[in-house]
Amino acid sequence: MTERPILTPVKPEWVDHYGHMNLAYYLVVFDMACDVQWLDLGFGPEYRARGMGTFAAESWQAYIREVREGAPLACESAVLDFDDKRLLCRHMMYHAKEGWQVAENEVLYLSIDLSKRRVAPWPQDILARLAAHRSGESAKRLSLKPPKR
Repeated sequence: MTERPILTPVKPEWVDHYGHMNLAYYLVVFDMACDVQWLDLGFGPEYRARGMGTFAAESWQAYIREVREGAPLACESAVLDFDDKRLLCRHMMYHAKEGWQVAENEVLYLSIDLSKRRVAPWPQDILARLAAHRSGESAKRLSLKPPKR
């Protein structure tokens, strides 16, 4: 059993008529995990002060095991891949006390120039941080490669 730091418990308003966390709130928790990861990657307030940001362009979720109200949730995040304007990450959700996996999420993020609201290259210091945090893990569903037609 692996205990992890609790990111959030399942809140009462997140529970649906089946008595478990509604699928929409898994994304809320994954977004909370992203906020934590962003600080490590340099995407905090200082990054926004530079006029830069990140937007999610695509995501994939796998719901592995249900959780109920009050269950303590923890997440771990990994940089899977990146290029000059895109970043692919995985977030894994766990029961924080019992250690079993709840869900996983892959997200493709874009580097955004907030003044133009357009995709723009990552600054060099961010590219260096992304390289330092690359996990070496492979994505399961998303890719930086264009889809085959």
